[in-house]
Amino acid sequence: MNRLVIVALALSIILVAAQVLTATAQPRSSFVAVRNHQFYLNGSPYYYVGTNYWYGSLLGLEKDDWKGIQRLRKELDFLKANGVTNLRLMAGAEGVGMINGVIRVRPPLQPRQGEFDVWVLDGLDLALSEMAKRDMKAVIFLSNNWEWSGGFQQYLDWNGLVPEGMRTRKLTWDEQRDIVSKFYGCEPCKAGYDKQVSLILGRVNRYNKRKYMDDPTIMAWELANEPRPMRPSAADAYRRWVADVAAKIKARDKNHLVTIGHEGYMGTEDLKLYEEIHADKNVDYLTIHIWPKNWGWFTGHAVSAGFGNVLEKTLSYINQHLPVAERLGKPLVIEEFGLPRDGHSFDPTSPTSLRDAYYARILSFVEQHAAANGHIAGLNFWAFGGTARPLKGQTFWKAGDSYMGDPPMEEQGLNTVFDSDESTWKVIRAVGKNLSRGKAANN
Repeated sequence: MNRLVIVALALSIILVAAQVLTATAQPRSSFVAVRNHQFYLNGSPYYYVGTNYWYGSLLGLEKDDWKGIQRLRKELDFLKANGVTNLRLMAGAEGVGMINGVIRVRPPLQPRQGEFDVWVLDGLDLALSEMAKRDMKAVIFLSNNWEWSGGFQQYLDWNGLVPEGMRTRKLTWDEQRDIVSKFYGCEPCKAGYDKQVSLILGRVNRYNKRKYMDDPTIMAWELANEPRPMRPSAADAYRRWVADVAAKIKARDKNHLVTIGHEGYMGTEDLKLYEEIHADKNVDYLTIHIWPKNWGWFTGHAVSAGFGNVLEKTLSYINQHLPVAERLGKPLVIEEFGLPRDGHSFDPTSPTSLRDAYYARILSFVEQHAAANGHIAGLNFWAFGGTARPLKGQTFWKAGDSYMGDPPMEEQGLNTVFDSDESTWKVIRAVGKNLSRGKAANN
């Protein structure tokens, strides 16, 4: 065999090998990964502006296309055009009827313990399929510490750990803490949660025929929305539960990231515990949530009078958790934050000057870290309400109303950003479109 033939064969082998490697690697490249302290997507650092869009997984279940699929498509187009590319979605609700004094979101994925209405996942299928067409990523929370979607309290109710007189009435804060803290020591409750998680992970999308576990549109599985131990006595069981669930998901799904869905110090009242659970090898990144109103950083409806304190405490809270991410060498996402409109109004026509200033300050953290390849990798503001609007004279959600960013137990319009809030979108768009083009990360 002469030298030319040998060279030609060698080149052919190299070419075939390259093609095989490309074909093998290409599908995985579109999954979001973590390298050191950064998210990576398609070989480049991934910094993002996102929103909470929990009801997006319910829109596809609406019988009226204009309230359902057409609304979903219109809102996704709007978000994409404004540089919002990462959406935090609810996987499914548990239980039916009143709970803790409110009507929970519906329809439930698990109406009765261990029984699933799997057609409910058609809504999540549609959202993921439409997001894929727009190169968007999803973070999906698998249950809830809070009652508005059933969550942990519903599992406890199913297993006889909620007293008869407390199943539907509004609980005091101490009652709620006492009850929900039992979840982590309730074996049938945890088994029921595991069964729901297993169902979701094994789902095949009816629209694109792709297994959820093989879908790069999904960025991360989140153990729950704001899982808290609720009482210090539950901390050890809580720590074990986080580690156990994260390990189970990772063992089954090698493609996707896993995070906890944590608020930070306010979720544990113990920064050491927050660091310990995020140090787990199966937890890929850290999250924090920031709630000035809920945490009493301003008094009553006096948003303006307390705004200086809100800014000061927000910056302090972020800077309290950033060193934890730096020590662990993992990304940090500011996953929830919100502020009422000026004057604490629920009217979509009222001004949002304070909210706009607040958003601008938090957005600047992500923009600065993107420019410096830092640890703060993204944010999801709370929450997008799209084309929905509060009903005049009605404060809380009722069955049949359009969903918006505020869950049923909150005043409708309290923290929602509507598609008509142009001054807020101007602030979001300035950073979101910059990051989506990758400019800040490549400076």
